[in-house]
Amino acid sequence: MLPDGLQIFLKQILKAVLAEQNKTGKWLAEQLGKSTCTISKWCKNSAQPDLKTLSLIAQCLNVKVADIIIEPNGE
Repeated sequence: MLPDGLQIFLKQILKAVLAEQNKTGKWLAEQLGKSTCTISKWCKNSAQPDLKTLSLIAQCLNVKVADIIIEPNGE
């Protein structure tokens, strides 16, 4: 589980990165071997991936882990 402050950013940024790359939660689920329900929970912030999975998400999306857990301007 991620610290509370990071959970909010993951919710906002994961949705945005998927949309920006024209990828769906279904696509991400297939890449990670997870259910679409799990991906949906991450995007809705009702559950959070562990740090290992967060790293895999970043790899699938070709971004750095920091890019999907903090705002780009560091606020």
